[in-house]
Amino acid sequence: MLKKGLSPNKFMARLGLIFLKMLGWRVEGEIPNIKKFVILAAPHTSNWDFPISLAIAFALKIKIYWMGKDAMFRWPFGAACRWLGGIPIDRSRSHNTVEQCVRAFEDRDKLIMVIPPEGTRKTVSYWKTGFYHIARGANVPIVLGFLDYRRKKGGIGPTFYPSGRIENDMEEIKAFYATITGKRQNLFGNATLNS
Repeated sequence: MLKKGLSPNKFMARLGLIFLKMLGWRVEGEIPNIKKFVILAAPHTSNWDFPISLAIAFALKIKIYWMGKDAMFRWPFGAACRWLGGIPIDRSRSHNTVEQCVRAFEDRDKLIMVIPPEGTRKTVSYWKTGFYHIARGANVPIVLGFLDYRRKKGGIGPTFYPSGRIENDMEEIKAFYATITGKRQNLFGNATLNS
């Protein structure tokens, strides 16, 4: 499922920082000293979220994996997407994505998987909870990643350990994002849960 891809080095970190500086962005927070975790990517409201998030990952020198619709992985961009840590997902059918991701965590000594809770850039009335079930199933924490377009800062927030009480945990997670502004904030509402 996961192929060996890009491992950011000093050169890639420098490129990431240059790209962010050109856009007027800064990196905030630090990667926790944990080998395996799910990192939330929120808000996810614009095509700009991907290159900015990737530049932040480069700047922090972390190898991330992310899921994208399978259309992104066709020629001519497929090889590049996989190299950048992309995992193609067929949204037209159920493929036990949660179980596949849990297995990926079990099979590796180190894995950082980035997941947007909205699952799309479009307006949503609920957050998908796959990220929560992946973290619980793999017994790994959730790190709250963010892109705040108002402050032009992106990076790493608190590390959250799911308790199994999903409604309570999601309220705490969403409280962190209450002050974060997406590029198209009208698409990042106070969504309810869909488990």
